[in-house]
Amino acid sequence: MQSALAVLSGLMVGFSLGLIGGGGSILAVPLLLYVVGVTDAHVAIGTSSLAVAVNAFANLLPHARSGHVRWRSALLFAIVGIAGAALGSSLGKSLDGNKLLALFSLLMIVIAALMQRGRPVVPAPSGPASRAASAKIAGTGFAVGALSGFFGIGGGFLIVPGLVFAAGMPLIDAIGSSLVAVGTFGLTTAVNYAASGLVDWRIALEYIVGGIAGGWGGAHLAAHLSRERMVLNRVFGAVLVIVAVYMLARSLAATG
Repeated sequence: MQSALAVLSGLMVGFSLGLIGGGGSILAVPLLLYVVGVTDAHVAIGTSSLAVAVNAFANLLPHARSGHVRWRSALLFAIVGIAGAALGSSLGKSLDGNKLLALFSLLMIVIAALMQRGRPVVPAPSGPASRAASAKIAGTGFAVGALSGFFGIGGGFLIVPGLVFAAGMPLIDAIGSSLVAVGTFGLTTAVNYAASGLVDWRIALEYIVGGIAGGWGGAHLAAHLSRERMVLNRVFGAVLVIVAVYMLARSLAATG
């Protein structure tokens, strides 16, 4: 039963990622805790980080084939962000699980609010990136990597606007390029947690299988529902708030 629930939960996360993009992976941790039955918050974060990383790298391939990955900016953002993700995940491991979940639930509410704003389209800059632009990309990558590692999330909802802000790239390129960092940050966090024995490898594999299948289905449906994207964001945002309130109540009750 737990295996079936893990595959089903992974399918739900993959489907939401394929359907609405950034923000979908935020459901991975609460699904592991309250549906699959993982009892340790740190194990849930470590396991979900691995699953999100593999799914991000899998979804990177079609974007790369379509020419929507700015490799130089994406790699700089990801490589510098590795240090941030390592630092953030180490801090996350040292924090009490219930306190970490309380902060995680507050983050979910912030994400739900940000998803309602939409994403700005920024024209691509001409010519090679300047030193100032490279420094901005590196600094943003470190900060986003630290947040991603601390909460054990893919961080696409932060990485996409971060790349738009720091590199000035078009939205479609920022989405494709973000997957390099999502995969890299998730893998860094997973390795850090695995070193402490905080990854359930069987559940992670089941989550990955479900996530790949769900991602394909979500992406296929998204092509037919592009005009309703903001409606989908609002519905998903409402789901995030409901789950966040439930997680916050549970974590506060446990600490009380």
